[in-house]
Amino acid sequence: MARIENHKYSLEEAFRECFYQVPDYQREYVWTEREVCQLLDDITEQAEAGNDREYFVGTVLVSPGPHRNHFEVIDGQQRLTTFFLLLCALRNRLKGTPQHRSLSELISTHYTTSDGRIETTLKLQPRYENASEIMDKLVALDTEPEKIRSAIHQTGILSFGSLENLVDAYESIHRYLRENYESTKSQVALWGYLANNVVFIQISTDVSSALKIFETINERGIGLNPMDLLKNLLFSHVKLDQFTQLKDEWKKITKPLEERNEKPLRFLRYFLMANYKIKNKRSDSVVREDEIYEWLTDRDNALVTNYAEKPFDFVRKIIRAVEQYLSFASGRGNDGQPSVSMENLRILCGEAFSLHFVLLLAASTLPKRLFDHFVQQLESFLFYYIFTKTPTKELERNFSAWADELREIAQSSNEATKVEKLNAFVQNRFQSSMNAKSTELVDSLRRYSLTSMQKYRTRYLLAKLTQHVDMAYSGSPIPGRLAEYMVLEMEHILPDTPEQTLRDSFAAENPGIAYADAKNRLGNFTLLEKPINIVASNNYYTLKCAEYKKSKHYLTSSIAELVQVGTNTSITRINSRLKAFDRWSASTIDERQNLLISLSQDVWKCDTLDPNG
Repeated sequence: MARIENHKYSLEEAFRECFYQVPDYQREYVWTEREVCQLLDDITEQAEAGNDREYFVGTVLVSPGPHRNHFEVIDGQQRLTTFFLLLCALRNRLKGTPQHRSLSELISTHYTTSDGRIETTLKLQPRYENASEIMDKLVALDTEPEKIRSAIHQTGILSFGSLENLVDAYESIHRYLRENYESTKSQVALWGYLANNVVFIQISTDVSSALKIFETINERGIGLNPMDLLKNLLFSHVKLDQFTQLKDEWKKITKPLEERNEKPLRFLRYFLMANYKIKNKRSDSVVREDEIYEWLTDRDNALVTNYAEKPFDFVRKIIRAVEQYLSFASGRGNDGQPSVSMENLRILCGEAFSLHFVLLLAASTLPKRLFDHFVQQLESFLFYYIFTKTPTKELERNFSAWADELREIAQSSNEATKVEKLNAFVQNRFQSSMNAKSTELVDSLRRYSLTSMQKYRTRYLLAKLTQHVDMAYSGSPIPGRLAEYMVLEMEHILPDTPEQTLRDSFAAENPGIAYADAKNRLGNFTLLEKPINIVASNNYYTLKCAEYKKSKHYLTSSIAELVQVGTNTSITRINSRLKAFDRWSASTIDERQNLLISLSQDVWKCDTLDPNG
């Protein structure tokens, strides 16, 4: 490691002697009003305790730049940027005082280059995106936040994310000074304390060495998460002239995830479990978010991932996984095209469940036919686990280990071998687990009501059953998209808001049964086209039957009447699983609930794949 120098600076000394640049490969400004005001509160508390006490704000890690006293900030830019904005706000508040000129000299100044040229620059210059333009405008205007924000918008600079954070932080500081240091005297006293008593240690070494010790430096406020640490770990393994290239590649990871509101750390955790064998002291094959960086820097794991020798290859592997991850999340298959099975899985899991991405990423290199089949089996497996409300910890342990098996299957020599191994995987992992949960699922569905799960999952359950019956009725072997079923109305057969006479009639015919409980039972629901649902409204069952017969979906129309067509036809075969009802009561609802449970066992099951296609 190169020579390391350290120096203790007061705030005034640092900005008088040093020029700071935040390189474009660094994390952008992320502090919010919470972190900014916490820092200001701490300084105020220390200042009020006595102006002879120093306030140490930590360590700043820098690397020397091309000119004397110019430094690239490796760690500590959140604090340095906030202090720079504090100098700008104080300067604006102290216009007309001697301190205004002094502060101006700490904010921007001129210097002589090695070839004798005179250049003027800010004492802190962020280089990412349009941040430099934002900071130049903020310094040049020397005015209130509202006018700065308006002027920036008029320039056409796209202000979002970290750029907006810079202006927001300046506004928060300005407001804090106005509310807590009303008089010029109190603001001058604050500047006196800041200039002399707020201190930090500045450690300076070359970029490569700085990045290697970066992980040992703790940043105040928003801590460095494993994504930040991984980014800087990779930068420590490339040459300085490759930084911009690596930065551009890294954005292909973070930007798409941010645009889709996906959590980068969750993705990174799934990526590791999907692509590498996870070993830890717990022996559970799981890597948690706070363990990601430790796992990556483990000697054996560093060798397996090979990010030190080939950092760009490692980053591009992550980029491909991001593309797959987002494609799967939008209902597309491993070929990037819309997929019925993946869309069904997306509907089932919703926003509440995402652990299955570990298996999808692990299986993503399977041939399309095998991958689509795998997704269909995974949907059945997850139906059992989600509708029995099994804790995800049980799945998490299994999924990471199963991912290892799926990668091995995908790497098999030929498709016939892949099919054989995939069928065995489905049988040993999915089907055996489903068999073990079969009784539990039946019990859960017998007790199932509208309040048992999220409404979209109840709609999914009814949609799959309705689609299954329609396919059986028509003899169609291949399911289409579930979307046309998901838009149907969820019809309460026993009305949701009945007239009192109907409620009284139900109470008389079903003593001891609460109407509210009966109407929300799964057996009391069917899917119905909206125009028909409007006509059916809250009528008695005998009147609704006439409307149910008009539905094109047989699971609904069969409630009122079974269609008889020939013998041993697809219709007569599905009729053996259905029943028409001439009245509707609590016992009828129970009977139909059992009917739906029986159908569910035909819908959510595992099948084997034909090796011959």
